[in-house]
Amino acid sequence: MQPYIEQFQQYLTVEKNASEHTLTNYLTDLQQFQTFLQNTGHACQNGKICLSRVDRMAVRAFMGHLYEEGCNGRTMNRKRASLSSFFKFMCREGYLTSNVVQSVPTPAMEEPLPSFLSVDEMFRLLEKPEGGSFLAVRDRAILETFYTTGIRISELVSIETDDIRFDQKLVKVMGKGKKERLLPLGNRALNALEKYFEKRDLFLASKKPGVDAGRVFLNFRGGPLTTRGVRKILEKYLKGTPFLGSISPHSIRHSFATHMLEAGADLRTIQEMLGHSSLSTTQKYTHLTVDKLMETYDLAHPRARKDQSGHEDDS
Repeated sequence: MQPYIEQFQQYLTVEKNASEHTLTNYLTDLQQFQTFLQNTGHACQNGKICLSRVDRMAVRAFMGHLYEEGCNGRTMNRKRASLSSFFKFMCREGYLTSNVVQSVPTPAMEEPLPSFLSVDEMFRLLEKPEGGSFLAVRDRAILETFYTTGIRISELVSIETDDIRFDQKLVKVMGKGKKERLLPLGNRALNALEKYFEKRDLFLASKKPGVDAGRVFLNFRGGPLTTRGVRKILEKYLKGTPFLGSISPHSIRHSFATHMLEAGADLRTIQEMLGHSSLSTTQKYTHLTVDKLMETYDLAHPRARKDQSGHEDDS
C-alpha cells in the first residue's frame, strides 16, 4: 500500500498544489488506515495489504475503530474524505475499479460554534507581552498581526520580509492551495511590526553570518518560527488570562471575523480576507445573537421601520 500512498502524495503535490498542512493530514490519515488494516487483518493476504480486497466492511470497521478511540464527527469525516480521495485517485490510475469509501455513510457531525474573545478580552490579550526584549516585541507583533488580519498560523509563519508593504499598509499572504491574497494592516499592527523589525535587525546582527532571515518571525535562535512554536507562544498568553470558555490559538482568527461582522462588515469581504473558497465556510462565524440580528433588521429593512406615530412605514 505504501507505494500507492507515495504516488498519491506526488499527485497532491504536483497536480493539486496541496499545502503542507493538507498533505500532512492526508498522509497521517492514510497511514492510520494502513496500520489498522495490518493490525486487524482486514484486506490482508499473506500478511500484506491487498487494496482490491478493501471492501465496505473494512472501511466501516475503521470508522468504528475511530469512534471507539474517541474521535468526534468532524475528525471522522475528515479521515473518511482522505480515504475517499485516495481511492478515487486509485480508480483514476486504473488500480481499482470502484471507490468503496463512497458507499460508507458520512458520520454524524455536530457543528459547535468556534470559541472567540470579546473585544475587551482581545485587547487584554494584546497587552499581555510586556517589556522591550526581542521576544516580547516579537510576540506583540505576532498577536497584532493575527488580530488585524485574521490569518491562519500556517500563513503567519510563511510571511517573508518582502511580503510586508509598510508604505501601502498591506501584507501578502500565501493561503491554502498556494493562493495569494493582500490583507490590510491596521495602524497598531504596523506600529508593532515596525518596532519588531528594529529589534529584529539588532538581534540578527548579534547572530553568526548565514542565519536565514527570509521569514519575518524568528525564534530565539534566529531561525524561522514554526506553527508549533507560534502555538506555544499563543497558548502561553491565553493560559495566563482568565477568559470565559475554552480558548485556543484559532480563537483569534474567529474573534477577528466575529468583531468584523458585529461592526457591519460584509460577509463576502470577510470570506475574502479569511481566504475561504466557499461562503458556507465563512457562515459559521455568523453566530450573532437574535437581538443583534433583529436590531440590524429593524434599522435596515424598509418594511420594518416605523414612523413617528409608531406605525409601520408603508409609504
